[in-house]
Amino acid sequence: MIRVAVVEDDPVMRDHLSSAIGGCEDMLLTATAANVAEAEGMIEAGGYDVLLCDLGLPDGSGVSLIRTEALTGRDTDILVVTVFANQNKVLDAIRAGARGYLLKDERIEDCMAAIREIRRGGSPISPIIARQLLGEIRPDPRAPARPMASPLSEREYEVLNLLSRGFSNAECAEILTVSGNTIGTHIKNIYRKLEVNSRAEALFEASSQGWLSR
Repeated sequence: MIRVAVVEDDPVMRDHLSSAIGGCEDMLLTATAANVAEAEGMIEAGGYDVLLCDLGLPDGSGVSLIRTEALTGRDTDILVVTVFANQNKVLDAIRAGARGYLLKDERIEDCMAAIREIRRGGSPISPIIARQLLGEIRPDPRAPARPMASPLSEREYEVLNLLSRGFSNAECAEILTVSGNTIGTHIKNIYRKLEVNSRAEALFEASSQGWLSR
């Protein structure tokens, strides 16, 4: 059972997420908060596996809550669900400890799938956000697309490029005609070699080094 807590100031969106979580047999809604003050108490109490967190809250930024949760040292997966696609906000959330980043125009079914994915070790990211990350640091067009310094194997490089284009783990497995477990192993190896903990961080690091195809 995946225990989920929600931080969302919009009552309609909060109810929508809460109802969807309550309708999933493998999930349990443990708490909700409408602002930073309420969320701080919720984080102190703990008792959840996944934290869904909006960024634009009436009394502060969700980034501060993400950082607070990350500093607890708990094995909590933090998934941003927000309207903000601004590059700086994306990077701030990732650096604070978010492991996934979705926009609110995603289908509710995709949000529920993202909760499962992030708990399995994935880092669900809306395609437009993946493009934002890739655009953060543009390699010199005269430089080679894949410097020799890349620590990734050929197959890991293929997997990372598919992830950068917004494909899910299952879609990567289908494209490369391998099992989902194999893709999971490749992703774990990518994280280890790049010394990161999420897909977002891996994409940012690979993009900054010029290791991704354009």
